[in-house]
Amino acid sequence: MQSKKREIPTGMGKLPAIAPLANPYVPFQMDNPEQYEANLGLVRGTLYPGLDLPFQGMVNKKPLPQSPTSELQALGFAVQELALYLDTHRDDAEALELYRRYQQLLHDKRMEYVRKHGPLSHRDQTAAPEYEWLNDPWPWEYSGNQEV
Repeated sequence: MQSKKREIPTGMGKLPAIAPLANPYVPFQMDNPEQYEANLGLVRGTLYPGLDLPFQGMVNKKPLPQSPTSELQALGFAVQELALYLDTHRDDAEALELYRRYQQLLHDKRMEYVRKHGPLSHRDQTAAPEYEWLNDPWPWEYSGNQEV
């Protein structure tokens, strides 16, 4: 008995059921890799120049605006990047020390921001008599959101 060969249509935007969806390639990171500063890492999308592979050759070179919130964002990004690196390089003592320094910097800068400007999120809510982290102004209320 001869089996019928099923034709798979092409050009229809569908893959056959047996086709793999993707074949990713991720470069292996060596121990003690070179690192960007936190703010440049955030702009480039990685803390590690060895993993900086711009999409279609497009490079983001625009610097971050200098503000307390962009500094917090960059430090948070660096902490997350180092945590991901340490997931696969747990014996890298230098990276662990840098991770701890960035964690402390992030904590200190966040507390300074909260002290000056109020809570950033519900996690920063203190024992104040009211729930104040949602107080005005909202981000789209431009006049109330000038950097101090």
